[in-house]
Parts: sequence; C-alpha cells; structure tokens
Amino acid sequence: MKLLGIDIGGTNIRVGLVEGNELTKVESMLVRKDSSENEVFDDLFSLIRKFDYEKVEGIGVGVPSIVDVEKGIVYQVQNIPSWKKVHLKEILESNFKIPTYINNDANCFAVGEKYFGNVKDYKNIVGLIIGTGLGAGVIINNKLYEGANCGAGEFGEIAYKDKNYEYYCSGQYFLNEIGISGKELAKKAADKDSSALEIYRNYGENLGNAIKMIMYALDPEVIVLGGSVSKSFLYFKEQMWKSIKRFTYSKSAEKIKITVSEKENIAILGAAALYLNAKNA
Repeated sequence: MKLLGIDIGGTNIRVGLVEGNELTKVESMLVRKDSSENEVFDDLFSLIRKFDYEKVEGIGVGVPSIVDVEKGIVYQVQNIPSWKKVHLKEILESNFKIPTYINNDANCFAVGEKYFGNVKDYKNIVGLIIGTGLGAGVIINNKLYEGANCGAGEFGEIAYKDKNYEYYCSGQYFLNEIGISGKELAKKAADKDSSALEIYRNYGENLGNAIKMIMYALDPEVIVLGGSVSKSFLYFKEQMWKSIKRFTYSKSAEKIKITVSEKENIAILGAAALYLNAKNA
C-alpha cells in the first residue's frame, strides 16, 4: 500500500511517501506566509507532483488549524494568513482523484503513533504533544475520536491554577514563568544546574496533574508524549510519576503507561495514517 502524508506546518510543507510501514521519500518547501491561497496551493501541488502519485491509494493531511473533518475544510491555518476557510479535501480530490482525509496535527500525532509508533498493541491511547502548546489526540477502541466539532482532546484549555493546563504544561511555562526557552533550560539541566532541575521538578508536578485529569476523563491504557519538551523527559519524569501515583484509584496509577515518541517524521506518518484510520472504522 502506498500513501501520501502531508504535514502543513508553521514553517514548512512536507510531503512523504509511505510504503507499507516505511517512509521512503520526503519532499519539503518553506511556507510562503505572505502568499495568496492559490499560490500556497501551487507550492503544495508542485510537491505532490514530485511523487508517482497515480499509484497512491490515499492522501492524509495534518494541519495546525480548526478542521471540519467530515467536509475537509480547514479554518484559519496558523502562519498561512490567506488560508481562512479552505475546502482542502475537495480541492485535492478534484486535482489528484485520490481519496483524501484532513485532520488537525494533534490528532495526526495520535493516529500516527497508533499505526506506526510503539503503542500499536493498545486500544485506548492519548497522544499528548508538549511543545509550544499542549495538544492531544484521542484513540478509543482503536479509532480516532475527534468529537462533534473536532474539539476532543483540548485539555490545554481546561482551567488549572490561575490560568490553564497549556500555560503550565507546555514550553510556555519556561518562557513566561522563568524567562528561558526549553532548549536553554535543557542545556542547564544537562550541566546539572540545580535551579534548572528544580524548574523541571515543578514542571513534572504540573504535567503529572494534567495526566491525572486525562485519566479521570478517559482512563486510557497509555499516554505517548511528543513535542519539543518531551525530549527533556529525563529531567521531569520522576516528579511527574510522583504526582501520578497520588491518583485516587491506585490500581489505575499502577497500570497507566507513559512513553515518549521515538518515531521520526511522525507528523507525516500520522497524516498518512488518517487513511488507515478511515478504512479500519
């Protein structure tokens, strides 16, 4: 089976060919942020045409935006101001005659981990992206769950302390509370800087509380972490687990598994996995 996965990110558009379980070819291009809607499509089409797309069975597209999954419409795409309301599915299917599926990037992460990552054997999964924001995709009984308006998994918007979980459980915490980037903080922690390690302990406590909230809501078997902050898991995992162990239902706390994504190009693979998710519904 050959699939195309398309990751429309804030900086780059990336298109990859997935054959079986392997990503065999990737083409990318910088997003021209000031371009018109049609000019962005010209760039996207030029990338797709670099592949032997006539042999492709399906296309999946991950977009950092609000998505009408059923109609394949994307709204207010981050860093592409001209894409305010784009009938992306209809346009791609009209031009390439290939079944196309559209979803937001967090949902693509979750379904990508389900089909191509290290959580294939689980039925109930949360893919939690801890980067510049806090986003999540939810798999229930082997099927991506988007909610009625593609809003399922917006845990970051739930109130926590004086703000919300996104503020305290993403890279925003380091910048806004400490005035340092996650990358800089990780360097300090690697040098065993005591203040940096203490910041990570506080972060781990907050993330553990977010995970407990997810456990109360969904009771998943496994949570897989992705995003830039997950690369510093070593520094906050101990305090995160201490927080989780205080979960009301001790058996659930013992059984929950937390893992970190190890798959390269998961955004592209996750986009391609939208086709597999639809076919296995």
